[in-house]
Amino acid sequence: MLIAKSIKREISTALNSLYKNLISERLQYLVFIGVSLGVAGLAGISYFSNSVRALSGFRRFLGGLNPLLGVFFIFILGVFLLSCLLSRGWFSIYKSENLRGLLVSSSLAANFALLIILLESARVVVFPSDINILFPDSLLFYPVIGYFVEIGFHVFPLSLLLLFLTSLSKKLTYGKIIWPCFLMVSLLEPILQLILGFSARYPLWTNLYGNFFHVYLINFSQLVIFKRYGFTSMFAFRLVYYILWHVVWGYLRLNLLF
Repeated sequence: MLIAKSIKREISTALNSLYKNLISERLQYLVFIGVSLGVAGLAGISYFSNSVRALSGFRRFLGGLNPLLGVFFIFILGVFLLSCLLSRGWFSIYKSENLRGLLVSSSLAANFALLIILLESARVVVFPSDINILFPDSLLFYPVIGYFVEIGFHVFPLSLLLLFLTSLSKKLTYGKIIWPCFLMVSLLEPILQLILGFSARYPLWTNLYGNFFHVYLINFSQLVIFKRYGFTSMFAFRLVYYILWHVVWGYLRLNLLF
């Protein structure tokens, strides 16, 4: 009952602050709308052009849901949750030093991508041949699925965890719980990756590092970037990583490794 009341109170507070935020933080929302429209455009192209590989990738994650409808639902969820975070001054969509944030996140993502590419090219870690959506469909698929991941695996669980914990006690302040929350939220994607990607055909090292530890470090780094530079820099990290690992290397690895 206490939990239900806390959640109801937080939802009511968020809805009341949404209108005020739309006025006082309208540039923040415009940036998020711009990013979302770009993602929706790519989802629309893949759907209306009947991009077979991209649509098959979406079906793996969304089932029979139209990717455009999925983007719309995620957008609404993102607006609501980001409003909760904005109203409390915990996180932002972008910050004044956004250019620096984009550079930092892009360079860090490139390092992570190059590390796993080097390990796979040296056959220290080798993944199955069919893990990637191939070029040029990959250009449509990965930015859209990255948008889903950032809202679904980062903004959504982090918001719920922060709002719930801070509502339990005045002693549980944002400053005290943010890092433990980062540690917990960072586990979601690697656990899923390990479950879906685990294969007895490959060494335990490949399964544990490639599907779990590497992904965990990426997620934790992204949350730190989210805290320091905002949502756009966190999303930029994902885009750069996907471009290097899934798009560029995803095309080259088939000829080099298989």
